[in-house]
Amino acid sequence: MTDPATPIPYWGLVLARAIVAAIAAIAITFSADHSASFGLLVFGIFTIATGAVLLAGARSAIARGVVRTISTVQGIVGILVGIVALTLSWLDLPLFILLVSAWAAVTGFLELYLGLRSRGRLAQSRDWVFVGALTAVLALVAVLIPADFSQAYTGPDEVERFLTTAVIIVGSLGAYAAITGIYLVIAALSLKWAGQPSADELAEESSN
Repeated sequence: MTDPATPIPYWGLVLARAIVAAIAAIAITFSADHSASFGLLVFGIFTIATGAVLLAGARSAIARGVVRTISTVQGIVGILVGIVALTLSWLDLPLFILLVSAWAAVTGFLELYLGLRSRGRLAQSRDWVFVGALTAVLALVAVLIPADFSQAYTGPDEVERFLTTAVIIVGSLGAYAAITGIYLVIAALSLKWAGQPSADELAEESSN
């Protein structure tokens, strides 16, 4: 039996985030439905799961300090946004745009700030910078695409289809999840092989 006092290794937290992102990417990639309602479903589950991983990791893998505080805030924001996405899905596209842009802007900025703040002191700072910047890009995509965008096109099967705002944002969410998942798997293994950063190291960095 695992000792409850034994902390989760930090690389395990990173790997858990990668798995959640990969599942979201697969769900979107292999679904023909890229509607706003489907996007809200996947997005809601993704943010709740990611938030839960961050909260669990903040309590067991990260000592008190700025790193733990920011991870906790990210986790809470993700869970709250996910709950709203799943319970108010009938609001459809307006809610989808609002939640994706708000979640990505807040959590992306926090992670980017954490990475820039600890650059040169912690190996995982580059991972925070990358994921934070990528999340911020997702926020920009959600904000900049016009809500009423719709363009007809003909597919390889000669069937006319429409490229809409929902399709673009759901597709962007899938691409974001795929890139994040792949990157975090590599990051987790790199941290594992390089040696696990201790909670004391993270706490010391947080106080600087």
